[in-house]
Amino acid sequence: MLHKPLARWCALLTLSLATSLAAAQTKPRIEKAADLPRFSYRIEGKLEDVVRSPERFAAFAANLRRDTESVLSGYDIPDKGTQRDLIGTLAALDFLAGQYDSSLARLEQVRALQDKPADKLISGLRLRAMATAAKSHPIGSPGYAKAVAEYIQRELAPLPFAVIENDIKSGKAGAELIGEALILGRVREAWQPIVDTNGALSSDFAPGLVNARLALTAVLPLKQTLVDTYGTYLAAHKVQKPDIWAAREIVMPSLPAGRTVMVGVWDSGVDTKLYGAQLPQPAVPPIAFDKYARLAQGELMPIPPALQSRLPQMIGRTKGFSDLQSNIDSPEASQVKQLLSTLPPDQYKSTVEEIGLAGNYEHGTHVAGIALAGNPYARLVVGRMEFSYTLKPDPCPSREQTEREAVQYQATVDHFKRYGTRVVNMSWGGSVGSIESDLEQCGIGKTPDERKKLAREYFDIGKKALTQAMASAPEILFVAAAGNSNSDASFAEDMPADIVLPNLLTVGAVDRAGDEAPFTSYGPTVKVHANGYQVESFLPGGQRVALSGTSMASPQVANLAGKLLAVNPKLKPTELISTIVSTAERSADGRRNLIHPKKALAAVQAAAGE
Repeated sequence: MLHKPLARWCALLTLSLATSLAAAQTKPRIEKAADLPRFSYRIEGKLEDVVRSPERFAAFAANLRRDTESVLSGYDIPDKGTQRDLIGTLAALDFLAGQYDSSLARLEQVRALQDKPADKLISGLRLRAMATAAKSHPIGSPGYAKAVAEYIQRELAPLPFAVIENDIKSGKAGAELIGEALILGRVREAWQPIVDTNGALSSDFAPGLVNARLALTAVLPLKQTLVDTYGTYLAAHKVQKPDIWAAREIVMPSLPAGRTVMVGVWDSGVDTKLYGAQLPQPAVPPIAFDKYARLAQGELMPIPPALQSRLPQMIGRTKGFSDLQSNIDSPEASQVKQLLSTLPPDQYKSTVEEIGLAGNYEHGTHVAGIALAGNPYARLVVGRMEFSYTLKPDPCPSREQTEREAVQYQATVDHFKRYGTRVVNMSWGGSVGSIESDLEQCGIGKTPDERKKLAREYFDIGKKALTQAMASAPEILFVAAAGNSNSDASFAEDMPADIVLPNLLTVGAVDRAGDEAPFTSYGPTVKVHANGYQVESFLPGGQRVALSGTSMASPQVANLAGKLLAVNPKLKPTELISTIVSTAERSADGRRNLIHPKKALAAVQAAAGE
């Protein structure tokens, strides 16, 4: 029985909660990212002027603030990532308007919405430091820079290095690369053409202008301060994380002569010469499609003739980016820092597109090396597709393109089936939101609502086709990467990560110690996690470089599945998934389920009575 005073407060609390619940129930609920309302912002002239001019930016910012606040107040948004993005935009707007206390309060709201361990500790660190310092020192003054550095040092000092290490390394690398051309390049080259065509910019791209102004006016002047502050911290904590994966690796047992398992890599193409001992005999030709989803030739995507002489340099930059990510001071890292931080404006487009082209060219080969590692019984089957790397989407979305892609999905799966493939890795994806953004960049659709409708139509066609293609091969285990947007893959509708099938397993990324990667997406379809942070493998030509992404985590699981199939070829995809998931180890916070190859192999051997 309750005491009367407590009962009174309980009654009041119950009434208050009931009132709040009734109000919440009247709000439209946002079940998917595509359900969010769209807004359009009329802009005359140059976007760069909006970024640079306080007056022009203030007018734009007022409209964006109004709409962002209306979404937060007018809709029931269960997705924490979306809430973080919206509130984060308001925090940046507050800072740019000199409303530092309000900015700090919003940043604490964002931090309260974080789930990843590192994000709970250092969410919004840089902007918190800037807003706190700006309350006491004029922005741009020596005292301001010193106060920013001291705040960051003070915040980082008591925190566990192992939890935040990867984020601080990323922060340092970002500070080393930042430059005016990099900040404004996308504004000039990718978003300005949208305004030239439509006279407006949608709410998909509008927050990017806020980030550009923040970077240009407030972060860039702190470049050296941030590099020095993060660098000093990292230098004082040269403790390498423990590698939990070495102890979990499988040493393959001797198996009957002739035992092989076909492992498919559905990606951007593979330099198969690097994996000669793991190629089928007789040879299996790759199936290849170009970026227009038309049948093509060759195991690697073609390099335009004008860029072929630059290919070694383009691949060399990959090591530079990798070293920056690892806080390694190498000649390659220095070259990348020099290139991007001092990039002339007229070279932004060609440089960024070259980097994208090289990344696509290398991707499949790197993924294949991870999927095949340590498995002498694996035999590689290649399905090649191409990804766009240009600032303006090419191809632009269309019904015809979508229908060709639907045919491509089934043809590729049929190719894998034809050659007896048992496991296929898919380190790629796309979402309804990305199609909508591409439509806007291509000048297709007169209004945001028209683009939303078209994007939904095209996405549903593609998702249905991919789902049916995978379902038509129940004997194949498909392994998908969760995505690198630090968001709920199901809420964002990232396929194939959000597809639910009995022969599909989606994988998130952690690092060498099992800590959640800053970039990894998550959600109900993500069942296991594997190392996807600075994983070493081959690039075309044979150079070994460490890369990060769920693209690197997914083939770790495909690798495990291939090894289990080599030991017991009778395993069905459902049995593989059950074994891999049930033998994985759940982290204390429940967010990660770390694969354990040795335990998985032991379970398979035990089930077979070995």
